[in-house]
This record gives sequence, C-alpha cells and structure tokens, in this order.
Amino acid sequence: MRTTIPTIDIHTHYVPRGWPELSQVAGGPGPWPWLRVTGERDAMLMLGETEFRPLLSNAWSADDRLEQMDADGVDIQVVSPTPLFFSYANDPEQAIKVSRIFNDLALDICEPARGRLIPFAQVPLQDTDAACRELDRCIDNGHRGVEIGNHVGDKDLDDEGIVAFLQHCADRDVPVFVHPWDMPNSPRLDRWMAQWLVSMPAETHLSILSLILGGGFDRLPHSLRICFAHGGGSFPYWVGRMDNAWHGRPDLIAKSEHPPSHYLDRFSVDSVVFREDALQLLVSTMGTEGVMLGSDYPYPLGESPSGHLIRSAGFLSEEQRRALLGGNALRFLGMEEATQPEPEALVRSAS
Repeated sequence: MRTTIPTIDIHTHYVPRGWPELSQVAGGPGPWPWLRVTGERDAMLMLGETEFRPLLSNAWSADDRLEQMDADGVDIQVVSPTPLFFSYANDPEQAIKVSRIFNDLALDICEPARGRLIPFAQVPLQDTDAACRELDRCIDNGHRGVEIGNHVGDKDLDDEGIVAFLQHCADRDVPVFVHPWDMPNSPRLDRWMAQWLVSMPAETHLSILSLILGGGFDRLPHSLRICFAHGGGSFPYWVGRMDNAWHGRPDLIAKSEHPPSHYLDRFSVDSVVFREDALQLLVSTMGTEGVMLGSDYPYPLGESPSGHLIRSAGFLSEEQRRALLGGNALRFLGMEEATQPEPEALVRSAS
C-alpha cells in the first residue's frame, strides 16, 4: 500500500528508434523527419538532409529511461512527442497519418515500463475534428494525455478551432501539455541557440497570454487541466506589466473579462528554470499548486538530475516540496485515486 507521493516528471520526450518513411506513408513534399542510426546506442534525428539533433538510446529505450529515473529518484515520467513530429504545416490528412504512426510507437516505447512511463499523444491540431478523433482513439488505446504545440501557423491558442479542441479535452477529462515549437527564425536568432534561449520563452509567454487576452479561458471550463512547458517562459516575470496594460489601455488590451493575474489558477507550469531564485518567483506567482516537476529529459537543455532544483530549494517547506515533486502531477494526470500497477516502484519519498 502506497504511503508516500510518487515523484513524477511531467516533461520528457521520446523519439522512436525508426519509423516508416513518411514521404511514402503520408505523401506530399518534405522535408520529413527521419532517424539516421549511427550505432547501437546512437542516432541523429534528421529533417530532410539537415541534422536536427543527436540522440542516445534513452530517447527510445524504456530500460535506459528506467535506469536513469531510478538514479534520479523519479518514479514516473510523462513521455510526450518531440515537437518536430507535429506536422501542423502539412495537409491535415498527412498530419493524421503521421500522428497515428508516432502515437502507436509511443505506446510501444512505454509498454515495457509497466506504468512508470505515461504516454501523451499528439494530434493534427490544424483540423479540429480530426484532432478530436485522434485524441479519442489514443485515450481509448492507453494514452493518458495530449501534448500540443503553442500555435498552428498564425493561429494562437485562442483560435476558435483550438479552443474547441481544448473544450473536447475538458469534456473527456484529458490533461493538456503545451510545448513551444516552430520558433521564429532570423539571422539574429541563428546565433548562440537563440531560438531556444530567447524565442522559446517568448513563444510560451505568448501562448499563455493568448488564452487570457484572447478570451480563451473565459470560454473554457475551469475543469480544463493545462500545463505550459519551461516554467511558463517569460510570462511569470511580467504579470505586473500585463495587469498594468490591461488597466491602463483597456481600448487595446481588455478583451478578457479580467486582468491577467486573475487567471493564474487556470493553468500550471513545469519547473525547468534551473535557479532557486527563479523557482521562488515561479512559486510566488503561480502558487504552490501551480508548479510541477519537469526536466525536458533526455535533451541536453533539460535539468539533470531531474528534480534537483526542487529537492535543494531552501525556501520550500516539505509539504510544498512534495506537492511540486508529485502531488500536483497526480491531480493533473487524474491519478489521485488510481491504483498503480507497480506499487513497490512508487513508495520512494518525494522529499
């Protein structure tokens, strides 16, 4: 019988060790992602002829992930797609086929872990009806939630079609994880990984703001469980500025029923912010219940070991630490009353 809260990492990614050639399965022009396997434990994720990211076997091997989780003191990982697979810019019929391929492969990757790896699906978000159908198929087949990108082309999360999809997630009691992707590119952003260091935080900020100022949260039920990656990007730092703009320029800003700070209890963020003072600001802004452990495993810009910042943060009480390490994630995942298949793996103290 479980007596302690499991430690849950809600932000990790997977890449399968190969998949069908998408140009033949989905059709249409590329470039399509593919995997150039360079060794038993090494590969290069490719986009057409361009090298996108080097990978190790922990991207696809349940055994490798479990070994690292045990070393880090993590009981459960939420395993989400790598955003490169989303295919939002493609024809919806192509994106449907791509989503089905990767969603089924995600189940294969997670199955050997017997409940310690929880798969999140991807959907063809550019087509609301198709996205809802694929979500239903995936949830019925064993996925617990869905990861979406923070925009579809020029459509932000307050777009009617995306709001309708989020409403469907709320109706089905499915948690949503929002990850930035398809960041703006320019000569100024090509240096120093600036797309990842500047554009990613800005994209996440914009996606939260779109749900607020675009009236998305006003149209969606409070039952929607939605979490944003990378500590909410730059959003938590600028809540005061956004409130000031909402009150000072209502002719341009006040499209929402309330100022931005009113909506802080409508979403969660992960903890991948790396510094204790940044985590303290995050908890102060979002509240203890609004922050969950996330590492961005297995990528090099993630936190390693997972959970180190939360475990070492001196300002957290032990109750707060347990909430951030796992208690909040249990609610987000709808697992508070669930019986876990591997209870001996879940009795590690979250403190």
